[in-house]
Parts: sequence; C-alpha cells; structure tokens
Amino acid sequence: QVQLVESGGGLAQAGGSLRLSCAASGNFATINTMAWYRQAPGKQRDLVAKISGIGSKYYADSVKGRFTISRDDSKNTMDLQMNNLKTEDTATYYCHIEARRFNQETMTWGSSLHWGQGTQVTVSS
Repeated sequence: QVQLVESGGGLAQAGGSLRLSCAASGNFATINTMAWYRQAPGKQRDLVAKISGIGSKYYADSVKGRFTISRDDSKNTMDLQMNNLKTEDTATYYCHIEARRFNQETMTWGSSLHWGQGTQVTVSS
C-alpha cells in the first residue's frame, strides 16, 4: 500500500506564488516517475509537470517558465513551485507516482500507479 500526502494548496492572488508538496510512504522500494496533474471543474484531468527517476523534467505549455518541479529521493517527496500564478491555474492538483516494489505473493517485482487525494489551488484576480 502506498500513501500520498499533499500539502501547500490554498488561496493566492494572480501574480503570486504557491509551493505544493507531495510525500510518499508505504510499501514500495523505489519511485520512478513523479508527476503533478490538475483538474478544474467540468474539465479533464491534465498533466502539469513530471519528473523521472533520473531527474528529466516535462512541463505543460501552459505552465512553462512559471512552474518548477523537483524531487528529493532521500525523503520520497516531490514539490511544485508555482510562480506568477494566473486565474487559469485554479484547479485541484493531484500528486501521481509510479512506484516499484517486490510482491511477496508472486515473488516478482512490479510497478503500480498511485494518486493523492488532491489539494485545492484557487487564484483570484
């Protein structure tokens, strides 16, 4: 079992900043890809940013130059620094990870995908 705990969401004014954090714990050996998604009311859940196990980063066009994703493997955490926030950034933000562990029932290594519960980010003008 894997648990993802998100923090840092809240209210901000346009042009302001917020920093989201995601802490992973539970039954896993390593974490490969870590990512942030967001979903606004009535819209699909979209990828915001992701970071691979070797530190390669990807950003959606809408957040390039404004958001920065990072990870600390010693703490199993991931952060999303959000600067120059826009009202369009208002959404529920979800932490997502690909974890790897040894399954003692099947005696094999496997990967699994996990979602956090989401944290609300609201940007006002």
